[in-house]
Amino acid sequence: MDKGKGGYKVDPARFWKFLIPSLIGVFIYIVPLPWKGAFSIVVGMMADTLEKTFSDVVPYFITTVICISALMALFTRLAKPKAILDNPYLNKLFNTTPFWLTFRCVGAVFAVMTLFKIGPEFIWHADTGGLMLHVLLQVLTFWFLAAGFFLPLLMDFGAMDYVGTLLRPAFRPLFTIPGRSAIDATASFIGSAPIGVVITNRQYVGGFYTLREAAVIATCFSIVSLPFNLVVAGFLGLMHVFPKWYLTVVIVTVVNAIILPRIYPLSKKPDTYHPVAGKRVEEEIPAGISMNEWALQNAMKRADEVESWVHIPREGIKIVLDVWFGVEPLVMAWGTIALVIAEFTPFFNWISTPFAYYLQLLQVPEAVAAAPAALVGFADMFLPAILIKGLPELTRFILGVLSITQLIYMTEVGAILLQSDMKISLWDLVVIFLERTIISLPLITLAAAILL
Repeated sequence: MDKGKGGYKVDPARFWKFLIPSLIGVFIYIVPLPWKGAFSIVVGMMADTLEKTFSDVVPYFITTVICISALMALFTRLAKPKAILDNPYLNKLFNTTPFWLTFRCVGAVFAVMTLFKIGPEFIWHADTGGLMLHVLLQVLTFWFLAAGFFLPLLMDFGAMDYVGTLLRPAFRPLFTIPGRSAIDATASFIGSAPIGVVITNRQYVGGFYTLREAAVIATCFSIVSLPFNLVVAGFLGLMHVFPKWYLTVVIVTVVNAIILPRIYPLSKKPDTYHPVAGKRVEEEIPAGISMNEWALQNAMKRADEVESWVHIPREGIKIVLDVWFGVEPLVMAWGTIALVIAEFTPFFNWISTPFAYYLQLLQVPEAVAAAPAALVGFADMFLPAILIKGLPELTRFILGVLSITQLIYMTEVGAILLQSDMKISLWDLVVIFLERTIISLPLITLAAAILL
């Protein structure tokens, strides 16, 4: 290990500082292990254990966090305390725009109404606010507690730099993004889509992705996790074809990831780095050095920036608090509003009429009944499964896989993307969702005709 192929000397201390934390991070976030009759990753096991242990008090904890977030943001906006404004981290956490302050307050009101079942029932109903507070936010809270705390192991010690340098020759021409995004994609596919978005956003803020690259990665690779695929397939009674299901998900996702970066709106995003961090990656390989040696150099250089092991808990806690105080109020607000529209209005039935004709053209059984499921996933990705539960198996397969590959759903990923630094607008999300739906449906229908 003294010298690489190019003749440079590898410092053992620097090498192990990169390798050991990176391997631990990969094991925690990437490696699937048997868990309760299925497969999960270590952070998924931790999140599941925490959720089961504290399930009785979690709604009260979540409501408290959301209310503190709203009150602190309101206090910061009105009183402008120097203690918060002069602290870069607290300033970013609580000094919000009027738009985001409004929805933090809306999220707090919805959480209190739902917890104590007060006010209009359509807000705290089990299929609207109740689903958000007692199911989705509960899962999100523990996923981010378990996953966020250890995220620096994956991001800050060189794992993404090493893998990214090796994969750059393939990822750049295929998806127009750096190879380091392979870590994002894998963390999402196996672990959690919201975690993938958080990784991407922090990499953009840190100067490792351009705005366009970050937007592409977040909207093309932060897909619903493998465990949740199992949940949806099981709910639809399709576990007997799950290998075919997941193969279709992967193929359709890859095709979307090839096409979408090359069309509006992603193609119009500027290829500029974060205005504060600037560019912090080297794209060109120096002469006289192998790809592996250059990857190793980049990884060790990244690990060198970590001054002490205190960095892991310090940065991990920041990531967790960012989500709890910055994202969860918005998830509660946007998610509840979206679910109220889906459950108590005919809105999705009205706008899905064109997709009824599209499904009929693709010869999907009971196309008219299935059409609302093609669009209702924008509100929450589990809603399509509820709508198509009683339809024929071929239809359940097509619309079930579609709900996974659409990727954009407001109750989690959508709300997090809107709150991120990546300047992704609600209009962007609507357009990308529709593009993914239009592109995915014929591919899924063809796969179903071949595989089922």
